[in-house]
Amino acid sequence: MTQQVPSTEPELAGVRNFRDVGGLPTIDGRRVRHGVLFRSGHLAHATPGDAAYLSTLGLHTIFDFRNAADQKLEGPDVELPGVRNVNLPLSDPADGAEFWKMVRDGDLEQLRGILADGKGANRMIASYRTIIKERTAEHSRVLHALAEDNVPALMHCAAGKDRAGLSIAVTLLALGVEQDAIVEDYLKSNEKHRRYKVRRSGSAESAYTPEVMELLSPLFDARAEYLTAALETIEETWGGVDAYLEQGLRLTPETRERLRARLLD
Repeated sequence: MTQQVPSTEPELAGVRNFRDVGGLPTIDGRRVRHGVLFRSGHLAHATPGDAAYLSTLGLHTIFDFRNAADQKLEGPDVELPGVRNVNLPLSDPADGAEFWKMVRDGDLEQLRGILADGKGANRMIASYRTIIKERTAEHSRVLHALAEDNVPALMHCAAGKDRAGLSIAVTLLALGVEQDAIVEDYLKSNEKHRRYKVRRSGSAESAYTPEVMELLSPLFDARAEYLTAALETIEETWGGVDAYLEQGLRLTPETRERLRARLLD
């Protein structure tokens, strides 16, 4: 029995974790406009039917946060007529290359060594903190582009969970969306029909045992503690969201107001 997806949200055949983030509430009582901001996993395996649907959205810009290693592994995004593709890697392809090779190819003992006893979750938390602190230029570029009317926009990475999840969260913070609503949207990536398909070498019997999948789960789950760590990093580093946006992302009050005008009802 297939997972039922709301009728307003198509289940695309070759694109995981696609959704419109419209409808999320802001602190001052407004809502994110439907049809202007979308998120998903990569578009490399989009079917002709997927591409036809995506072409109906009137997309102006697709932000691809994958690095060169991701693109080599999965392939480039499908080309959509009239859509601008912007590649803004939010992680270094050399960073963790051996780690991710182990995730795909390692045996049980190797996986225990790199992931057991909380090491997998700790790695994810550290990654979220690093992206917030070190990728301010990329997040600034995204917000300025949206404020300059490069919408509707779609943001994606590989799974549409971590790098895209953080970029969507940063955008929603700039719009004044309630943090509980940001976390709730982020956690939707855990729903069965959205999850990234883990690919491992070897036979199914050895590559996907319950213990292996349990060890891998911190890497492929969306966990509130990860996004909370990113939000805490904003507080610890800049003292709050407003200072982060102004000092970290160089977002003036005027630009932020233009952003809100573009994306909010």
